[in-house]
Amino acid sequence: MIKVIVNLVKFPILITLMLVSYFANAQKLDNALLWKISGNGVEKPSYLYGTMHAVCETNIDTDVMKAFDETNQLYLEIDMDDPNLQTTMMGSMMMKDGVTISSLITEEESKIVDSFLKENIGFSLKMIDTFKPFMLSSMYLPKLLDCPMKAVDMELMKIATAQNKEVLGLETIEDQLSLFDKIPYKTQIEEIVKTAKNNMTDDRNEMTKMLAVYKSENIEEMLALTQDSKNKMFSDFADDLLTKRNQNWIPIIEKTAKESPTLFAVGAAHLAGKDGVIKLLRRKGYKVEAIK
Repeated sequence: MIKVIVNLVKFPILITLMLVSYFANAQKLDNALLWKISGNGVEKPSYLYGTMHAVCETNIDTDVMKAFDETNQLYLEIDMDDPNLQTTMMGSMMMKDGVTISSLITEEESKIVDSFLKENIGFSLKMIDTFKPFMLSSMYLPKLLDCPMKAVDMELMKIATAQNKEVLGLETIEDQLSLFDKIPYKTQIEEIVKTAKNNMTDDRNEMTKMLAVYKSENIEEMLALTQDSKNKMFSDFADDLLTKRNQNWIPIIEKTAKESPTLFAVGAAHLAGKDGVIKLLRRKGYKVEAIK
């Protein structure tokens, strides 16, 4: 009888916990790029900031500068002041097994891509035929903006350097580059061909929407735009590019925040969603509050 009563008591408690967990995950996050991390053994608060790699304005305001003042170091997705960064990237730019871009597309498509590359990045297809296709997309990224390109993470690094604060990374450049090795070369080059054929129309439209949403600090919409992108490299491989990386970062964020107050800055799309950094930290018992 006692065992039955205990089980009856436990049942509503479990239901309550399940409901609390459900609503916590379902709850829409505030529109904010800057979040304070505290509780669960964190002696002094750390901060989490959502970035974007190509913007017109960086959105770095007084609240972000205050977060810099209250923290001892900056963690980006990768350590961008690593002296070996450029060498490592150069060593990882080529496709494996002698594969070339032109071998994956038709002769007509090669002509279209060649003309597009010459016009937009100043290189012929022949000169960069062995490059991983996603590398080419990063080269014409500035062309998607109607302004001189700025990068939020680079601006944050400059501030940290000026304040003599260490810049570190949540993952290595090798980790980041290996993500794109999981995306078939054929898929990558198909996106380049599509971009070349429509002269970046879809890419520009998506970038315009993304910039507006980033400026509004709507991180939920940032995630939705990434997941719904017409670019299959992002929409079809969101689990590898977002979810798994978020999960990999949490132990590092936990350990680091408990050791020293830190400003963590990652792509804004990583913050939102049930598997975003904010809710993953909350499920671990941390208090993560929007700074608005």
